[in-house]
Amino acid sequence: MGTFIGHVYPGLFLFLYGLYQAVVISKAIIFSDSLLYPSSPPRNKGRCARLWKISYGGLLKMATGSLLTVYEVSCIKGGLILMNRELPPRFMYPKEWQHLTMFILLTLNGCVDFMSKNVLPQRCVGLEKGTLVLIIYQLLLLMVSHAKDSEGVELHVHSLLILVVFLLLLVLTAQLWAPNMCHLQLMETFLILMMGSWLMQAGFILYRPVSGYPWQDDDISDIMFVTTFFCWHVMIDASFLLGIYGFSSFWYHCYSPSLKLTRPKEAPYYASTPGPLYKLLQEVEQSEKEDQALLLAKCST
Repeated sequence: MGTFIGHVYPGLFLFLYGLYQAVVISKAIIFSDSLLYPSSPPRNKGRCARLWKISYGGLLKMATGSLLTVYEVSCIKGGLILMNRELPPRFMYPKEWQHLTMFILLTLNGCVDFMSKNVLPQRCVGLEKGTLVLIIYQLLLLMVSHAKDSEGVELHVHSLLILVVFLLLLVLTAQLWAPNMCHLQLMETFLILMMGSWLMQAGFILYRPVSGYPWQDDDISDIMFVTTFFCWHVMIDASFLLGIYGFSSFWYHCYSPSLKLTRPKEAPYYASTPGPLYKLLQEVEQSEKEDQALLLAKCST
């Protein structure tokens, strides 16, 4: 029961978070808005404006990670101990400790997002992206070792999940240099949806089969249908993305044709004010152009 919930609940959270990200990206594409500093409606003032800027994604990560951490610890009878008292001592509950580490990483990621957006005097996007990349990197290492104790259907299910996490890590790493690129944000959202939906599917395949009978590790048909289900998830999640964007675009063009958003006051991620060295280089370049013009005039005469 605990392992089933350990797959389904995190998967449900990731799927809902991916849907939220899809709505945010659709809004940014339709309104030609910034992905890092989304605009707020012009009528939002005072308390409403402060509520709009709250990092709800960070709060959701902290709440979900904390609840899953408490649940994972409470599921073990006698407590989640690290080592037994035998000689030589051996580590206990390795998979549960890995689950606990993943949930703690999710909570820490939510804390960083909330602090960057609502506590620090200026939002630090580099801190958010760098922390997320580091956490996904640790998640990939944990999942690779997590799958070594499995075989057959379970190994194939985890291998497909590892593939999604690896692709997500590549996309997030690329975002360190291009954080406001829409294509990378769409790929990140799609992969988060894939992680969430496939985690939920993994819980039902491994612990709650719909047929009521466990999947057979030595049956090649079961292995093949795991891959088929994964491909179906790819198509369904892509359809969710397309549907959210289509509905948002239809709603905007049909019901809110005169809606305008105000631009944020925050500086762009890579924006910087020209310093004295930059001005000096401009002056030198201008003088060189004037000298070249004089030389050309003398040569023509």
